[in-house]
Amino acid sequence: MKAKDDINYRTIGLYLGIVIICGFLILGRAVYVMTVEGSKWRSLAFVNVPTKPVSLAPNRGDICADDGRILATSVPFYEIRFDPIAVKKEVFQENIDSLAYCLSKFFRDGSKSFYKEKLTRARSAKHPNRYLLINKRKVNHTELKIIRQFPIFRLGKNKGGFQTIVSNKRLQPHVNLAVRTIGYLNESTSGIQEGRVGLEAAFENELKGEEGEGIKRMMSGTWMVLPEREPVDGHDIVTTINVDYQDIVQHALKKQLEKSNATHGSAILMEVKTGDIKAIANMAKISNGQYIESQNFAISGAGEPGSVIKVASFIALLEDGIITPDDTIDLGETGKYLFKKTQLSEAHGGLGKVTVQQMLEKSANGIAKLVYDNYKDRPEKFVDRWYSMGLNNKTGICLPGEAEPLIKYPTDKTWSGISLPWMAFGYESKLTPLQILAFYNAIANDGQRMRPRLVKEVRNHGQVVASFDTEEIGGRICSRKSLAGIRRMLEGVVENGTGKNIYTTKYKIAGKTGTSRIASTNGGGYVPNSYRASFVGYFPADKPLYSCIVVIDNPRNGYYATTVSAPVFREIADKVYSMAYVQYGELEYETDKSLPVCKNGLKEDFKVILNELDINVDGWGNVNETDWVMTVSNEGENIIVKPNVVNFTTVPNVKGMGLRDALFVLENSSLKVGVVGAGMVRSQSLQPGSDVPRGSYIHIELR
Repeated sequence: MKAKDDINYRTIGLYLGIVIICGFLILGRAVYVMTVEGSKWRSLAFVNVPTKPVSLAPNRGDICADDGRILATSVPFYEIRFDPIAVKKEVFQENIDSLAYCLSKFFRDGSKSFYKEKLTRARSAKHPNRYLLINKRKVNHTELKIIRQFPIFRLGKNKGGFQTIVSNKRLQPHVNLAVRTIGYLNESTSGIQEGRVGLEAAFENELKGEEGEGIKRMMSGTWMVLPEREPVDGHDIVTTINVDYQDIVQHALKKQLEKSNATHGSAILMEVKTGDIKAIANMAKISNGQYIESQNFAISGAGEPGSVIKVASFIALLEDGIITPDDTIDLGETGKYLFKKTQLSEAHGGLGKVTVQQMLEKSANGIAKLVYDNYKDRPEKFVDRWYSMGLNNKTGICLPGEAEPLIKYPTDKTWSGISLPWMAFGYESKLTPLQILAFYNAIANDGQRMRPRLVKEVRNHGQVVASFDTEEIGGRICSRKSLAGIRRMLEGVVENGTGKNIYTTKYKIAGKTGTSRIASTNGGGYVPNSYRASFVGYFPADKPLYSCIVVIDNPRNGYYATTVSAPVFREIADKVYSMAYVQYGELEYETDKSLPVCKNGLKEDFKVILNELDINVDGWGNVNETDWVMTVSNEGENIIVKPNVVNFTTVPNVKGMGLRDALFVLENSSLKVGVVGAGMVRSQSLQPGSDVPRGSYIHIELR
């Protein structure tokens, strides 16, 4: 018995030894194949397996409103496919009726028997369709979650044959809101969706992201995509558009377009201090009578501006000292003016004697006579004034397609004997609504032009990667004195003139009406009974917050701007002002009322500077006989000027002067000057009024 047990133990030990040795041999061989021969076998793994190189599309960035709300985003949609061979026969037969019923009820384009036959035929064919398209309609993510719970499909891909192909679709959640400005995508020649108009086109490079690379390989009868380089998602852009204001502007414009049966129109709302476009609406009538955004007329619709540009003519006359708002002008009793055998008439007959302010309030065409009488021998001086206001330049907005403004110059071939007077009241020139608004916005913004801004930032996953600051363009359009005059005149238009129908006691509106004929696109003449009605201005007029323009083309039920465009402006202003009041409370602005520190110096320099700063000055009548003045403040209310007698035969008093004036006076007194410090002169080494030899040295200290 003992011998038998010994034999058993020996047999078991031998068996275990052989198993262990074989295990080590197998493990060693496996390690050898994986490490030494691994690359060889991996390279052969997919020999003769069909592959295709593919591009992996990135997620396109979002376009956001000023508060982050989405204006345009890419949403995934899914194509539903089915591999019937992946499903066991008994499972398929047991659940096919239920699946067909669910598909019929969901898509509502075929009966239960239609879907059952389609699925059964795909499975029983000689060559089964392992990539069957269930329905041409793509479904969203919510619908996909529902379909995943259908019989058979709920088993997943490997057991239920359920397959999806995802693709992104560009959507604008606020349907029909600023559609043309936001833009849309079109398929390029390479089959890629890219921005074609609006912000989608202007920021294509930032939004599109970077494509990845992958391989599409046939595996188990199904094409699988294996990524090799992951795509990089596009950046988001944050616009200046306010969704609530956009809705207000668009609704008011559309309502008036329908009421007046116009062909198209546009409206823009801009923030005065920044130039930010808070809303921009463009609508055109299509064949079925509906109004849609088919073209961005606000930036591309250049046309003769009409009476709204008379303001630029008045500014030119004010700047050149030809008129003041209170001057009286005799326009005659006939209301007719003759220029080179071409007659111009007032819209409502002769006006007789009126003030300059009343001319603008009544939108008198007599401005053409006033300009012609004063600039006919020097028309370039008038046009240069317009150029200095920036009217001949594009605004430089980031959107593509801004039309070039047309402001003729006397040397142009098209300049004629009537070009000057016709330009003065809004013809023989072309401007877009945005270009006109930018000009009026400068009037509201203390004379400073701002570049219209539509995009504030570019972001990547919430982090700012680029920002676009507010930008001043050019200098101020005119002096403060002229600006004060024209702003008072624009307020008068609404209080007493052609815009009186939109006057309100709740807040002040300043603006100008404009009604102009529309030129024929075929060249020569005007389209019969075709007009453009415009109103442009800003509010509240005493502390401007927003500027706005409304332009309506071809209104059929009345065409005067007073009754067509002005009411749209008023509706927009009322609602926007109310919202701003709720948000900010009383629209008060802190102002620095302290007077600047003034150095002593030349009288003429002081006149220019203090007039430009609109600072009250007392004592001009006391300094008529001297070229040099000294200044003192009067309890912070105004500045008093006093004569500063400079005698070049003795040591002059240069205390309180700046360095330039001090050097001029001292060197003209034949003194050699030494200087220490910066600022204004506080002390001088030689006593003022003393007699010293020519060429003496004087030391001055500035601080």
